[in-house]
Amino acid sequence: MRRGGIELRHLLRNRKELFGYVTNIVVALALAGYIHGKVPGTQIPMAHLTLAGFSAYLLFQIGLISLPQILVTEREEGTLLRLRTTPGGIPAYLIAKSLLIVVMALATLVVLLGAAAALVNGPLPHSPAGWLTLLWVTALGLLAVVPLGAAIGAVLPNPREALAMIMLPAMALLITSGAMFPISKMPAVVQNIASVFPLRWMAQGLRAALLPDSARAAELAGSWQLPTVALVLAAWAVVGFLLAVPLLRRATRRESGSRLTARQGKAELSGAPVA
Repeated sequence: MRRGGIELRHLLRNRKELFGYVTNIVVALALAGYIHGKVPGTQIPMAHLTLAGFSAYLLFQIGLISLPQILVTEREEGTLLRLRTTPGGIPAYLIAKSLLIVVMALATLVVLLGAAAALVNGPLPHSPAGWLTLLWVTALGLLAVVPLGAAIGAVLPNPREALAMIMLPAMALLITSGAMFPISKMPAVVQNIASVFPLRWMAQGLRAALLPDSARAAELAGSWQLPTVALVLAAWAVVGFLLAVPLLRRATRRESGSRLTARQGKAELSGAPVA
């Protein structure tokens, strides 16, 4: 927990990294201000659906894009190698990273929803049940994507390739998972593929929390399907943990001084900065 607190303080002092998270919020607000019209079959502004979906995407992005980049970068810097020689180093590292990701995700969500409500009349839960849904969907969504992000970070080759390998699939899911547009407008095959991944269900759960019940008319089943949301996200959480633990152990065991030196030498030859 102390390590997590230190990492949070480092994040708050890193203006460049903070600017990246603020930029995502600004993009979401700009989209909400630009999008007009109503959700098909309802009187709900399309911008509200977009904000709910983008909230889910930001949680997804922090767990599945930011975390793997952090893990790969710190592996290249020799952090995992140092942790091998530190008593309790790996558990402390994982707890600290989990704390960092959860705080980052919750802060991003709070700032986005608060700014949207203040600046563009964005959606907020309308009842105690809505707030409860917002809490459990956020928590279960993070449980679904953070272990998966850790597993991906354990196998990615280097920081330079990590972003390229993750960003394109993530953007494809953003477009096809109903986060930006009603999923009912997508072809059936796209709907079926998107339904396998957690982003579709995170977005649907947050819509259930943030939008009025009349918005259910735009959903595929005509309802929020909250039990299915919980089941799918819980299944992804289990899969993520089953993958992350052995892959992180394997990545840690494989670390050695010779491997680290070889990677840094290769990076130096390619012109990349060496930590």
